[in-house]
Amino acid sequence: MDPLAPSAIAASRRPLSAEAVAGLVGPTRQLARLEVVGASPSTNTALLAAVADDPDAWPAMSAYVADHQTAGRGRAGRSWATPQGAALTVSFLLRPSVEAAALGWAPLVVGLATVRALRDAGVGAYLKWPNDVVVEAGAKDIPGWGRWRKVVGILCEVVPGSPGSAAGVAIVAGIGINVSQEPGELPVPHAASLASLGASALDRATLMRSLTAHLTDAVAMWELDDEFPRVHAAVSAACASIGWDVTVDQPGGVAVSGRVTGLSLSGALLLSTREGEREVLAGDLHVRRA
Repeated sequence: MDPLAPSAIAASRRPLSAEAVAGLVGPTRQLARLEVVGASPSTNTALLAAVADDPDAWPAMSAYVADHQTAGRGRAGRSWATPQGAALTVSFLLRPSVEAAALGWAPLVVGLATVRALRDAGVGAYLKWPNDVVVEAGAKDIPGWGRWRKVVGILCEVVPGSPGSAAGVAIVAGIGINVSQEPGELPVPHAASLASLGASALDRATLMRSLTAHLTDAVAMWELDDEFPRVHAAVSAACASIGWDVTVDQPGGVAVSGRVTGLSLSGALLLSTREGEREVLAGDLHVRRA
């Protein structure tokens, strides 16, 4: 793919202002509240603290955006940083009206919305269970990833104490989208950005509007989907992991290998192993052959 001109990268990295996305907020709009800050170590950490301090000030579908995130957090305590203005880093507050047993769908529902937003931008994105968005774009295999490259990381966390609050369970859903990083700015070999994939639309405000619209729709489907057949079908259709031969490192250090045959109605991974069918609730998935 031809690299983008430096002028296009520079234009994409202009500061993301509150005014650029102000139209998302209001009684009849998609967001109930939106805070845009110049920099934050972690949007998830900031929003978790704000909601714990004053839950009533943060209704469902509030969002906290940082123009520059300096110490983003991922699963298993991983952290990363991005160049100034090179990523869309946002955390949404969700208060889903679903049973506790359905909360395992949270990262997949958020991932589905993100996949749809990236496809709107012309990127062939898919879900990688349980919380990444990837594109098949590598020129060579990378151990654990094959030719898939990570464009988005998602981290969903329950606000401490929220199940007992009057507002019900609250989930902070953090989304970090690599937008304009050039190859030398990407943190790991298996990462990609919209720019490195050749996307021409790198405006973060436009991406934020698309992401918010799709997340609103995906959460509404999740809440209204009794026993989750629609969510299951939509997520499964967007999930590249189905059909892969994988090893999953489960919490506690137990690894299990097999072929992914699908997802359960709770969002768990279904694996065909030598010992039979297994249901995997959580873990880090590594591609053995895609």
